[in-house]
Amino acid sequence: MLVRKECQAVNGGALKVCSPMVMRCACRTAAVFVAFALVSGCGVSQITSPFRSEEKRPDWEPVVNEARLLEAARTDTSGEVSIETAITGCPKFTIWPRDKLLTVYDVGRAGDGLAIQYRGELTKTARECRIQPNQITVKYGFAGRVLLGPRGRPGPVRMPVKIHLTDRERNIISTQNLVIDVTIPNDKPVGYFSAVRETTFQIAPGVPPGDYKLFVAFDRTAPGTG
Repeated sequence: MLVRKECQAVNGGALKVCSPMVMRCACRTAAVFVAFALVSGCGVSQITSPFRSEEKRPDWEPVVNEARLLEAARTDTSGEVSIETAITGCPKFTIWPRDKLLTVYDVGRAGDGLAIQYRGELTKTARECRIQPNQITVKYGFAGRVLLGPRGRPGPVRMPVKIHLTDRERNIISTQNLVIDVTIPNDKPVGYFSAVRETTFQIAPGVPPGDYKLFVAFDRTAPGTG
C-alpha cells in the first residue's frame, strides 16, 4: 500500500499538522491484483472431469490400463479387488459369480484332480465410461492369475473369457468372446494376466445408464475345462 503525507500550516505557519493519506491508485492496483488472484485460484483448484460435455473437453482420457491391473493382480491375490472410478451412472463391471474360476484338464479327464493342467482365477476389475445421448462407451479391464497344475507345463496358455452385458434383472443382452494369452514362467508356477477393452452400446429409451451391467467370466464350456 502506498501512503503519502498531506500537511497543513496552522497558527500562522508556526506549526504544520500532517496526516497519512492512502493513494487511490494503489488501492485500485491492489484490488485488481486480488481479483486476478482469486480468479486464478479458482481455475487451478477446479477439478476437470473427462466426462463433461464435448464443448468443454472434447477428448476422453481414460485411466484404466493393463499395467495398473497387472500390478494389482501381482501384489494382491487374496480375493477380488475392484478398481473403480467414481462416475455417476456408469454401468458396473464385475466378475460373474459362478465363473470366476476355470480349470483345464487333460482331454477326457475333467474332474480328476491329478489331471489338472492349469487353473485360472479372475481377481480384479476396473471400468470407466462416457455417457452420451442414447449410448454409453465403457472402457473395462480385468486381471487375474493362472496356476500350474500337476499335468501342466511352463509356457504360453490361452484362457477363454466371456464379457456379458446385462439389464437390470441380469438378463444377458449380448456376449463377447475373448481369448487371453498368459505365460507361466519356468521359475514360478504362476502367471499373471490383464486385459483392457472398450465397448459401446445403445441405451433403451427411459432406462437409466446405471441399470446396465457388464460381467467378465471364464468360458467353462470350452473343451477340457471345468
